[in-house]
Order: sequence, then structure tokens, then C-alpha cells
Amino acid sequence: MLLNYLRLLLLPFSLIYGMAITLRKKLYDWGIMRSVKFDLPVICVGNLAVGGSGKTPTTEYLVRLLADYKIAILSRGYGRETKGFILADDQATAETIGDEPLQYYQKFEDVTVAVCEDRVKGIEKLKENHDLIILDDAFQHRPVKAGLNILLFEFRKLGTLQFLLPAGNLRDVFSSRKRAEILLVTKAPVPLLHVAQQASINELQPNSTQKVLHSYLKYGDLKHLYSEDSRSLESIKDFEIYLLTGIANPDPLIEELEKYTKTIKHEKFADHYAFKTDDIKKFKSEFDAGSRKEKIIITTEKDSKRLKAAGFKDLLVNLPVYFLPIEVELFEEDKITFDELILNYVKSNRRNR
Repeated sequence: MLLNYLRLLLLPFSLIYGMAITLRKKLYDWGIMRSVKFDLPVICVGNLAVGGSGKTPTTEYLVRLLADYKIAILSRGYGRETKGFILADDQATAETIGDEPLQYYQKFEDVTVAVCEDRVKGIEKLKENHDLIILDDAFQHRPVKAGLNILLFEFRKLGTLQFLLPAGNLRDVFSSRKRAEILLVTKAPVPLLHVAQQASINELQPNSTQKVLHSYLKYGDLKHLYSEDSRSLESIKDFEIYLLTGIANPDPLIEELEKYTKTIKHEKFADHYAFKTDDIKKFKSEFDAGSRKEKIIITTEKDSKRLKAAGFKDLLVNLPVYFLPIEVELFEEDKITFDELILNYVKSNRRNR
């Protein structure tokens, strides 16, 4: 109730914010503010809300789909403690490039990963040696005119009343969706009923050139934070789970874990939260005090990058601490359409180098 009152108080500021971003949008649409288009395929993965829509696994899906090309991923590097253009290398940490870029770098050895607040500058530095560039979370970065925009919408948020910042989580007006070529609904339930699929299409009201497609999350095996050990989710059935997250929306993860156990003790932090030693000590104490013999610590793959980089190994190395990888998968017919759209775009816009 208090939160609802607070949102009401913040609505005037959301109105001002909405007017400002609408004006900025029009200035770019009218050509008064300049957008740069590049002579190689540039794919932008973005959303209208603040975090939680699945940009990271969607970007990883694109990398796997386009594995035959020389790819660069360019991110702002949210949460890093550095500035400017940085190429990821073996010395990179979550503090120097951000947790998501670090995840890309460590997962895909043949992909170049870079961070830069100025995406135009970043593309200029990358374009000569790559076939295509994937922009992670750059839909609102209008100085770059991407060749293909994939805009993500979380399934459960469609049809709900959402407000612009600061009263809500929207950082862009809903009408901006018209700039995207693909509207990808993420985290859909499996199976997806036709009536639910049609409801999301009706909500998004695509124009004649836009495609509305649907995807869901696929969970892998648990992987130990410090060793090569892995185990299936089925192996932790009826365990006591100590869940540690610093992501925007942990609800789908909790729903997945609840398929295996009802005993989940969740320590929730803000998205991209920089864990502190005291946080980990407190969490470890709670785990040690647990009475159940069969218990496990689980975190997300993104959080694992910050946990490993922040020097907590002495506290965690002897504990059963695992992260749970996720992937994006599309429903069969939508997958065919999505893959074809991406591959045809890259093929038809590839430079002769």
C-alpha cells in the first residue's frame, strides 16, 4: 500500500520524464538530432523496461545462431568501475567491464567483447575486423541507427499497468516499439496456449512489417562456482535451497526451483549489486545455521561473475555453491521465422572485406 502511494507522488515526475523522452524521440525521428548508420550488420537487443526481460540469454542465442561470422558484442558495461572503450581480455573482471560482458567473454572464446558508453565510438573501433556487431541494451541509444532492432517484452508484464520512471520501471514510451523490426515476447509459459499468444500480439499491436515472436527460458545443469562439478536440478529434489540473487527479476528462477523443493531461503539484492564481504559472511552464517543435512547454495550465472571477481573465494570455496545457466529458446514456428529473419539480414547486409 505504501508503495502505491509513493508511486502516486512520483507520477508528476514520470509525466515530465515522458515529455522529455518523447521530445528527444521526435528530434531523432525528424533528423534534427543525428543517428549514424554503419556499413555492416548491427543488431540491437533492447527493451523498454529496466532490466529483467532476458537480454543476456537472447544475445547469447544470437551468438550461437551466427557462429559462422566474426562477431563483436558491444555493451555499455553497466555497473563497471571504469570509463571509456575497453576490450575484454583475460584480466577482465566484473568491476572493469561489467558482469554481463564478462559472462559473454568467458562463454564465447571466438567472440570479441567490448564496452563503451559511446556506442558510435565503440562501433568505429570494432567494425573493420568484424562481420557484424551485436549491441547489448542499446535501443534507447539513438546516436546509432541499428540495422535490426529486437525489442523484448516479458510475457507476464504484458497486459499490466506500467509506469514510466521514476514511478514505474519503464524507461521509454510504449510507442517506441514501432522502431523495432522484431518484438520478442520472453519468458512465456510452456506450453503456450494460442489464446495467450494472440493476447500478447493484440497488446503489442504490430504494424505490417513487424513480427511478434515468443520465447521461453530453458534451464541447464547446476555448475559449481569454483570447480568443474555439475549436477542436475533433479538431483536437488527436496533440498533446502539458499538462493542468492542480484538480478532485476528472480521470479522465473524461483518458480523453476519450486518444481524441485518448497524450501527456498532467498537473499535478494538489486540488479548488478556489488556484493560486499559482510553480505557474504551473513549469508554464509545463515547457510551454516541451517538444520537440514541436504542443502545447497544457488545463484545466477550473472551473479556468479561478481561473486568470483570480488574475492569471496575463501568464504565460499568449501561450500556447495552453484550457479544455474539459462538459455532462450523459441517456440517451433517462431524459431524458424526468427532464425530466418536474423540470418537473411546479416547475409544481405554483410560487407565484402
